[in-house]
Amino acid sequence: MSLLGSKSFITEVKVELQKASWPWEPKEKGMKKYKELVDSTMIVVIAMLLLSGYIAGWEFILQTVVGFITRTAR
Repeated sequence: MSLLGSKSFITEVKVELQKASWPWEPKEKGMKKYKELVDSTMIVVIAMLLLSGYIAGWEFILQTVVGFITRTAR
């Protein structure tokens, strides 16, 4: 990549980054600045815990049923 090509690339990257929507408020101070980021992260963590609980519940139920079926087949 030539020097001209890398300058053009860096310029284009800066332009695209300015268009991006960032998950924080640049004018806020402290943790208030990251409120949207923290809220979104908490939603993802809660959803992950609910989904893992749901999967674990079905895993337990199916394991119990299959264990009962295989024990009575002998």
